[in-house]
Amino acid sequence: MQTTQTPTMTAQLPQVHEPRNDGTALDLDWVASVQANTSAIERRAASLPGRRSVKKDYQAAWLCKAVSLMDLTTLSGDDSEGRVRRLCAKARQPVSQGLLEAIGMEGLTTGAVCVYHDMVETAVDALRGTNIPVAAVSTGFPAGLSPFHLRIQEIRDSVAAGAQEIDIVISRRHVLTGNWQALYDEMCEMRAACGDAHVKAILATGELGTLRNVARASLVCMMAGADFIKTSTGKEPVNATLPVTLTMIRAIRDYRDRTGVKVGYKPAGGISKAKDSLVYLSMIKDELGDRWLQPDLFRFGASSLLGDIERQLEHHVTGSYSANWRHAIG
Repeated sequence: MQTTQTPTMTAQLPQVHEPRNDGTALDLDWVASVQANTSAIERRAASLPGRRSVKKDYQAAWLCKAVSLMDLTTLSGDDSEGRVRRLCAKARQPVSQGLLEAIGMEGLTTGAVCVYHDMVETAVDALRGTNIPVAAVSTGFPAGLSPFHLRIQEIRDSVAAGAQEIDIVISRRHVLTGNWQALYDEMCEMRAACGDAHVKAILATGELGTLRNVARASLVCMMAGADFIKTSTGKEPVNATLPVTLTMIRAIRDYRDRTGVKVGYKPAGGISKAKDSLVYLSMIKDELGDRWLQPDLFRFGASSLLGDIERQLEHHVTGSYSANWRHAIG
């Protein structure tokens, strides 16, 4: 992420949007040809944290970029309307106004707010008048094992309630048994139920066994029309990792090279430190290019990450770290 010019930290540019991914016919020969060299992927991923370093104004600019790519999320059993409204207020003003003025950044918001279906209407109302979309987790999140007709109806209900993005979970058993036709058909039906809402396919990569399974599942979901592929629900023992990310974004690159269609990527779960967000952004820039550093093609599924980014920005401005309680999420 090195650059020769001082980054300009001004108001965010208007969001751009790629055409929807209409998908392709299921190509089982292409799926079967996909392999993953695990040792090589792990070596490449392990080398990344030491390959890129940004400091001072550059770091502040990249951290603001990370905030703009964040799906601010609450997915707890004790979620309430008050919590969701506070979260939406945080999405509107993710960093204190004083810090933004000090670094010359105006108009910064998060990429989206992500909630359960029951909280979609509350979030939509709280974000009215902004361009911040509401994303709903759906299809029996996080296990994805409720009856299929109920999963489809949940998608439709969330769209009707105002969700502009739907995060669906795939049936892991289809991947583990190599039943790619079943995964493709399931994903196609879910994509159709989303209508105009963008669909993010959650692979739950920590439960897929191998990186080859991750690569093949990524490809099948894109063939079936996924607008984003996402690592995890955040509820698995292992969530987003750099090797998984490298595997998935290379599948995205392969799909783009063959079809001309750009599909988005969302790592979720386990990304809580500002320095980690910089590593992910550098990987995206290296592997996919600058176009993927926009919220229509990249998101962080994280909330605790925002607090650490705020602390780093305050240190940049004042030279001192503040206490965590000064940067509450909502």
